[in-house]
Amino acid sequence: MRITLHTLENQVSRCQRCPLYKKAHKGVPGEGNPKARIFLVGQAPGTEEDRSGKPFAGRSGKFLSEQLAKLGIDRKDVFITSVVKHYPPGNRMPTKDEVNACLPYLLEQIMLVNPEVVVLMGNLAQGIKTDPVLQGRRIIETPHPAAAMRFPRMRKEFERVMVALKTRPKH
Repeated sequence: MRITLHTLENQVSRCQRCPLYKKAHKGVPGEGNPKARIFLVGQAPGTEEDRSGKPFAGRSGKFLSEQLAKLGIDRKDVFITSVVKHYPPGNRMPTKDEVNACLPYLLEQIMLVNPEVVVLMGNLAQGIKTDPVLQGRRIIETPHPAAAMRFPRMRKEFERVMVALKTRPKH
């Protein structure tokens, strides 16, 4: 069977690779344009994402959508996901084992979408920047949108770095 984004979505919804699925309401595989030029990666689903099954569905998602809109980028034109696909209880930082359990899904998504640009939002997402799947792609590292909302210095950094999405690299 050929792997597709839909296949991965079904696999995430049934995933039991780590204990996170036991307390989560829904897996959150990601969503967006399957041929997106821009691929955004966050940390893990929060409570709103866990309820809806949609990535960046809460306040930080609204903030992210607003920031993209300021750049003239429609959220439906990008692909958005997280490193970890189930909600870590209490919105805690995912463990290394949880990250390792979900990482194959993320890497497969990147290969299937085949974006030009991968935006790694937050420290956890930035941990994958050396993976071979990212070679040949433009990598942009930003603070996580949730942190950018709370801390003015991180917001400035987030906005400064996100402006790079408007430009295509010269080859």
